[in-house]
Amino acid sequence: MKTVLVFDIETIPDAAGLRQLGDYSATMTDAQVVEKAIADRLANSQNSFFPLYLHRVVAISCVIRRTTKEGLPQFKVGSLGKLDSSEKEIVTDFYQLIDKYTPQLVSWNGGGFDLPVLNYRALINQVSASRYWEMGESGDHDARDFKYNNYISRYHLRHLDLMDLLAFYQGKANAPLDALAKLCGFPGKMGMDGSQVWPAYAAGQLEEIRAYCETDVVNTYLMYCRYQLFRGAFSPEEYAMEVDFVKKELAIEAVSAKHWSEYLAGFTQ
Repeated sequence: MKTVLVFDIETIPDAAGLRQLGDYSATMTDAQVVEKAIADRLANSQNSFFPLYLHRVVAISCVIRRTTKEGLPQFKVGSLGKLDSSEKEIVTDFYQLIDKYTPQLVSWNGGGFDLPVLNYRALINQVSASRYWEMGESGDHDARDFKYNNYISRYHLRHLDLMDLLAFYQGKANAPLDALAKLCGFPGKMGMDGSQVWPAYAAGQLEEIRAYCETDVVNTYLMYCRYQLFRGAFSPEEYAMEVDFVKKELAIEAVSAKHWSEYLAGFTQ
């Protein structure tokens, strides 16, 4: 089985970036800078959602599904770095996973949000990501097929943005992950949603943000499995076995992480 890397990010407004680009008093806290910037946007008939280059990454969660060299199935879910890791460290960790595995990338709206944000934050933090940017022009023998299937092109499938693909690349047809996951019998979002990440971060709840991001990335992997069934890559029996395998792996994780017990209780099919 080719290594599958499903990813999701959580972000907060970039207070340091706002200070650089705007006129804020040096005595203001980061929270005050953000709240003033939000108020200014609303006063100018804009919404509170900042441009993507002003999002700071605070969590990246991943599912890695692969077969080991010994032929054993492996399912790992978690968040990159530690609670005190810098943005540069967790963004670097993400691109290093691509360097290591050259995986099948899977996301939900990754092309519209996650990857553009990661691109900007990698630039700001001076992160290198050569495999991610490979497009078959490096001359490496094993990179030739990147010309026709790379991570960058919207219509190539080395990065599979499930939301974009299932909507046939029509924004008006996009479906939210939470709703579609629940319609498919999966638990959907748990603990919070994206609009609550900044207040949670300001309250010191980074651990809860990471747990929420991890459940979202498992939702995405399960939707990927359902897509594989849809397109015939999984037989009904293979699909059922894979979902059961994920549940068993999460049950092991639930021994030390209570959000997985809550997540497992959310299955309706």
